[in-house]
Amino acid sequence: MANKTQFIGETKHSCNDSCCSESSAALTQPEIPSCSCCSPEDSPTDADRNHTGHLDEEADAIEEHCDCCSHPAAPATAKSDISVNNFTITGLDCGDCAIKLEKGLRKQEGILDVKVNFATAKMKVTHNHTIIQAAEIAKIVSSFGYKASLINAINQQSQFHKSVFTVSGLDCGDCANKLEKHLSTLTGVHSANVNFAAAKLTVEHATTDSAIIQAVSQVGYKAEMNTQSIQHAKIQEEWWNNPKTQATIGSGIILAISMILDWLAIGDIFIVPLYVLAAIIGGYSTAKSGFYSMRSLTFDMNFLMTVAVIGAFAIGEWGEGATVAFLFSFGNTLQTYTMDKTRQSIRALMELAPAEALVVRNGLEQKLPVEEIVIGDHIIVKPGERIAMDGIVKNGTSAVNQATITGESLPVEKTIGDGVYAGTVNEHGALEIEVTKIATDSTLAKIMHLVEEAQSQKAPSQQFVDLFAKYYTPAVLAIAAGIMVVPWLLFNQPFSPWFYKGLVLLVISCPCALVISTPVSIVSAIGNSSRNGVLIKGGAYLEQMGTIRAIAFDKTGTLTHGHPRVTDIISINSSQEDVLTTAASIEKWSEHPLAVAIVEKSAGLTLRSVTNFKALVGLGAQADINSQTIFIGNPRLFEDLGLDLSPYQKQITDLQQQGKTLMLLGTQDNLHGMIAVADTLRENSKDALVQLREAGIKHIAMLTGDNRQVAGSIAKELNIDTLYSELLPQDKVATINELLTNYQNVAMVGDGVNDAPAMAASTIGVAMGVAGSDTALETADIALMSDDLGKLAYVIKLSNKTLSIIKQNISFSIIVKVIFVILTFTGIANLWLAVFADTGSSILVTLNGMRLMRKIN
Repeated sequence: MANKTQFIGETKHSCNDSCCSESSAALTQPEIPSCSCCSPEDSPTDADRNHTGHLDEEADAIEEHCDCCSHPAAPATAKSDISVNNFTITGLDCGDCAIKLEKGLRKQEGILDVKVNFATAKMKVTHNHTIIQAAEIAKIVSSFGYKASLINAINQQSQFHKSVFTVSGLDCGDCANKLEKHLSTLTGVHSANVNFAAAKLTVEHATTDSAIIQAVSQVGYKAEMNTQSIQHAKIQEEWWNNPKTQATIGSGIILAISMILDWLAIGDIFIVPLYVLAAIIGGYSTAKSGFYSMRSLTFDMNFLMTVAVIGAFAIGEWGEGATVAFLFSFGNTLQTYTMDKTRQSIRALMELAPAEALVVRNGLEQKLPVEEIVIGDHIIVKPGERIAMDGIVKNGTSAVNQATITGESLPVEKTIGDGVYAGTVNEHGALEIEVTKIATDSTLAKIMHLVEEAQSQKAPSQQFVDLFAKYYTPAVLAIAAGIMVVPWLLFNQPFSPWFYKGLVLLVISCPCALVISTPVSIVSAIGNSSRNGVLIKGGAYLEQMGTIRAIAFDKTGTLTHGHPRVTDIISINSSQEDVLTTAASIEKWSEHPLAVAIVEKSAGLTLRSVTNFKALVGLGAQADINSQTIFIGNPRLFEDLGLDLSPYQKQITDLQQQGKTLMLLGTQDNLHGMIAVADTLRENSKDALVQLREAGIKHIAMLTGDNRQVAGSIAKELNIDTLYSELLPQDKVATINELLTNYQNVAMVGDGVNDAPAMAASTIGVAMGVAGSDTALETADIALMSDDLGKLAYVIKLSNKTLSIIKQNISFSIIVKVIFVILTFTGIANLWLAVFADTGSSILVTLNGMRLMRKIN
């Protein structure tokens, strides 16, 4: 397997001295820890985990290797062999002791992951119970000088389930990271993922949902089940009614009054209480969250700001303390508003499908909630209404606006037998629709689910951000603490100025703008693509699409329509209409694809009565019309009949060289005409490939199982760089591997079903026309809901734009932090300016990321 599957099949690790032992720890999916010979920092990344979903069925065949010896590690652990044990640890004296215990246990054979929570004195161990038992783990802990008491044992396969919550009260991206870490250490929690940009919390756990909600509330936030998110979203739209917003306004008014009185030199006895009141009103929610943060030992921005305000008051800087509280509250209010705008793209999807539909049961029409409507029910959709359920038109004709699903700009004509999707708009004409999917299984519901999952995944660029934040914040905190006390203790410097500088460093130690710089961009871009009929499964795929330099297309159904169409009608001893009418009259009795194409072309013509129809296997067919036997078939049929085709040989050869299948019509003595049939190009295929080259694609290949003559004519018309014909599915995989060798990053575009192996072997698998196809939606990394190939160039441009904005955000965030660290030491930066820079930069990167919500030209 190449490229894509290298994330799980060819992962390289840096090794320590214990690397080359034959008893390397078994590795496993779904939670991929480091191997026994590697440090935790070298473990597979989130991006790697994202890729493991491609070929779950091949996971057992995949091995990991070490750089130093290239020996394969133990084969992947079966899910049934994985257990998670929770222990209470006695004797832990410091956080560093907890870290050392983690590292020591990770080196033991059979232990897959260890998390020690020093604050709660709890330890969670994921292990292969066929190699090491819980009692053995407790014994190993005792060898480190601690005591481990087993709380409970959870079998991963049977007990864990996933819950999704909407979280309110998160003020910054770093707060989200700290909440995630806090939840991950709780008993019964296997994994927790907090997506600040989407305000979503996903927890895989073996406890109750109410326990998770309570755990979230204990650190100062509010969580509710995701089923309440629509109502919650509508409440949040009235931002001016938000208590935090009102508190910010009140704090600002009192602060302004205080400053005016201060300027007028009114006595401190009046001014100081007003400053304190402004700080209390503006900083109450911040202090409350800071308290919860301190209690759980997750020192987030709220805690640091609270310390800064109290510290400023302690050294008599009343005005600056109140200003810090107000500016931080004001910044959070603005950031909440801008982030809410970003999240609106998904909320808009949620509100597309009506909550009720007009159902016909027992001859009576009644309004029912969509949850009560079952497969097989018939619903009535009037002009101008949104369709509530996926289904098939049983009566009526209309034009349906499918832009919400496929991104098509023009309405699509629908008649009896055509499929329709929930959330689309019936433009004119009433439709009676037979429901084919329940509400929770509709195409729109699947899109919403996949988009939310995509937005929760961390992109590769986020790994750099997390790594930077991991070291930056503790480093600055340590420097701040040193500045506060070292000059005073060791160099006899005045306390207040250095303590003040330490407070400034505290304010700028939290990398909020940096942490949010990537997710807000990813959320905006994925929301943009979903509104334009393109489903991107995650930030990793969005970023990778911008690195693609070669694209391989399947031919049939991708570049072409996927079924034969009549391209030429040549009359010889008759009119074109007569040739088509006669041919269709015979072919309507055949089920051959070529016959179907001819009958479709004759729509609207009056066909003739035929008798004695007979299929001629491998040649064509014959039937009697008006007592005369008429033949239709390939040139060989007429050669066998003894007809001289030499006068028509040039026309026959020219059409065949164009990759068309030729059917001749006539009697045993005379040729009446010829009909050419071919799988024709999609109307926009040629333009789409031109746009791809303009977007930076260097090489375009076509992969097909068709013969070279037919495929060659299409490749020539489209100016394809390389044609690979007469390929079996395994040949397509080999071809993708060859392209990967030459171009490193390759996308494979197909139908998402037949091309699944080749798509899995490529860097990015793109399926097109997947609306209504559950299999294709699940298979592809990127899914085009319609058959518009022009969306590919749009996705590449969107990816490039996203990468550019992410780089801008990260660079800007780091530069601001570095500048303010320098300004602090020079004495130029003060508290309120530091708060302004911190919250201001967060808002600026958010607004910059939101630019991706606009249409990409």
